[in-house]
Amino acid sequence: MDGRFVTVRAEVRTRAMVVQQKTGRTVQFEITADVRASLLAWLERRGGTVDDYAFPSRVDHADHLSTRQYIRLVHEWVTAIGLRREDYGTHSLRRTKTAMIYKATGNLGAIQILLGHTKIENTVRYLRVDVEDALELAEHTESESMRPRAERGRTCRDTSQF
Repeated sequence: MDGRFVTVRAEVRTRAMVVQQKTGRTVQFEITADVRASLLAWLERRGGTVDDYAFPSRVDHADHLSTRQYIRLVHEWVTAIGLRREDYGTHSLRRTKTAMIYKATGNLGAIQILLGHTKIENTVRYLRVDVEDALELAEHTESESMRPRAERGRTCRDTSQF
């Protein structure tokens, strides 16, 4: 990742964009406060300028970290903390955040956008959504909408307080 895409005037942006290698599509993503702090600390330790790659190649520092080296690093980290490399990889890291968002919201459309998928079917397959998940969401939605309005909290159309 080119440093210019994650930094502006020595601050790490709250959002960044990348072009997916596989599809060529641009995908925007959030950089959380914890990640921004870690990234800023890394950029300061790494040295160089914001125009340099955030993660330079170990062979040619003018180039970026290769996909293969990234995979090797993740496998090393997973092994170093005592986990099985077969269970964790670069792809599972990508899936984790979107799976957490889906579990919290049930919003497949938002996940589709975050992943850069053009078809919702791909997002369903990617998240491994099954019939049980869908029925659970439907049940939760129905039970919430059947509760008396007073129990659900006020909405912006609720003018009874005025």
